Amino acid sequence: MTTILHQLGDDPAVDPDVQLGVGGGEHPTVVGDRATIRSGSILYGDVVVGDDFTTGHNVLIRAETVIGDDVLVGTNTVVDGRVVVGSGVSLQTGVYIPPETVIGDDVFVGPGAVLTNDPYPVRQDVGLVGATIEDHVSIGANATILPGVTIGEGAFVAAGAVVTRDVPPRTLAVGSPAVHRPLPESLKGGNHIR
Repeated sequence: MTTILHQLGDDPAVDPDVQLGVGGGEHPTVVGDRATIRSGSILYGDVVVGDDFTTGHNVLIRAETVIGDDVLVGTNTVVDGRVVVGSGVSLQTGVYIPPETVIGDDVFVGPGAVLTNDPYPVRQDVGLVGATIEDHVSIGANATILPGVTIGEGAFVAAGAVVTRDVPPRTLAVGSPAVHRPLPESLKGGNHIR
């Protein structure tokens, strides 16, 4: 019996040293049409990706991740499994997305941003709780989002912010710890990534 490790849609561009279906899994890696997957990238089994997917180099996407259409996952980015990513999402270079994270549609996550899911690393044995990033959110470079935080629709997280509590929709979060301010007129409106 032959085990199918991956299924690629039409017109893929996959570099020779890409690994698809790593770790087996109950289901193969499924990637939609017109994918571009660059060298060093690894997609585990039980990953489902939509059409027009693009990676940078050395991307890691672990099992039980579901990704929509028109998504960019930048170089050296890790999507650490059990994650849902919507459509029209741009995860830039060096982003970390932990298990139990949910990302909506038309979201931008800047270079080096880190989302977390363990409220008390190593010190307490508690369940992991990822962040929820709603539609049309922008997260600046090197921002840190703590476990269980919800970033509301259309919110903007400034570069370097440390977000310790929920950010209301259409709000600016800035500083460490982040404080909320009205969204400036120049930042209003949704993201247009697709």
